[in-house]
Amino acid sequence: MSSFKNPIVLAGITLMLAGCTVGPDYHGAPAVTPTDKAFVRADDKGVNAEPAAHWWTALGDPELNHLIDETLATNPGVDVARARLREARASLGQQRAAGLPTTNSSAAYLRTANISSLLGGGSSGASGNSGSSGGGGVNLYVAGFDATWELDFFGANRRAVEGAAANVEASAAHVADAIVSLTAEVAQAYIELCDARQRQALTQQNIDIESHLVEMMKQRRAGGAATDLDVVRVTNQLDTTRATLPAIRAAITEQLNRLAALTAHAPGALDAELANVGPVPPPPATTNIGDPASLLRRRPDIRIAERQLAQHTAAVGQSVAAQFPKVDLLGTLGFAATHPEDLFNSGSFTYLAGPVLQWSPWDFGRNRARIAQANAARDEAEANYRQTVLNALADAETSLARFGQQRDAVADLGLARASAEESYRLTEIRFRGGTAATTDVLDADTRRNQADWNYQQALAELTQDYVALQKSLGLGWAEPSS
Repeated sequence: MSSFKNPIVLAGITLMLAGCTVGPDYHGAPAVTPTDKAFVRADDKGVNAEPAAHWWTALGDPELNHLIDETLATNPGVDVARARLREARASLGQQRAAGLPTTNSSAAYLRTANISSLLGGGSSGASGNSGSSGGGGVNLYVAGFDATWELDFFGANRRAVEGAAANVEASAAHVADAIVSLTAEVAQAYIELCDARQRQALTQQNIDIESHLVEMMKQRRAGGAATDLDVVRVTNQLDTTRATLPAIRAAITEQLNRLAALTAHAPGALDAELANVGPVPPPPATTNIGDPASLLRRRPDIRIAERQLAQHTAAVGQSVAAQFPKVDLLGTLGFAATHPEDLFNSGSFTYLAGPVLQWSPWDFGRNRARIAQANAARDEAEANYRQTVLNALADAETSLARFGQQRDAVADLGLARASAEESYRLTEIRFRGGTAATTDVLDADTRRNQADWNYQQALAELTQDYVALQKSLGLGWAEPSS
């Protein structure tokens, strides 16, 4: 029996018994929907192959590449997510350390005296005390070391570590989610800027044409070949076209400010750099989209929801473990003496060691309520995961459908633009042959510019749909795994 009085032996036996971890084990997220097939809305242009993470490079625009690189390096939103990741990692380290002993050391100098000695009286016997320094007082020197260790019998701390580790992985997915959103937002703002610049140029061309048409109509009216109503009609068209310019200029300013904010610049800082952006970059002819299974592995919001489910599952185990007894190992080593030179003598040494049991078997249902609350939170996290998966799949399928339909629209508008260009060419030939009036040429030129406007607008929307598709696939944050 004497061996069980040794605290080291007792600690070893306790550790052998501390292998039980209560509560549910996490075995992965539930299956929501079959994902072993291709996307339903994919067409022959959507290749069922793993897509490239840096999708924006396929647009072939160096300025866009530069803006995205600068955004990822300087945007505060990414810094916020990365700071939270560091915070989660530190919390994990703290939780792991909670499973280790807590130690403390102390040293003190104490002096005691009775009230009569303080008033100048006191007995003569007090002056003969070996610990006295005069006046009947006693000096006491103390040094000690103590440690406590909560034995994780039922896995409460192990579950806490599991939850903290899941939170770290969720925080890492939040960083990825911020990057996915930012890359898409920069691309969208840049495309809108290019589109607005192009619309401004086309509008100015229409204004020039319509101004010429007004002058021509005034000359015809002066020659008796046109009426005042004809002049008013073409003048009204010119005024209407001019009225669209302020909104376009405002759109340009808005996107310049938006890009400046995304790249952590003050408004106006990018005006000179982006003064001469080119046309809207078209998307590639074919697009790798992968399959639904790879989408579930890649999208950050799905990974966040899955890791939150794991975290809440671990929290259930913590609540279950709280209803069982807690055992702490206590140990104290100390030295106490009335003279400093005697402090560390063997006769001054004292120690205390042993287990301490804490248990509240009658808590009137408090812990059962905590367990029920943890289970409900876990069920909520599971439902949130299922909803996130369904929303992600719907987002990807919708983006695929829009991209495919818009690609067909661009093809049709390309044919319309070509026919408008041919109509203008033939009208110009007739004008040179004397069988068409100048107004006919100007009118054909106006229709040609309108067809070009429609095509450019559709192309900009197609590229925006391409960006939305890449975002729905969860791309932009890292190279996909092979």
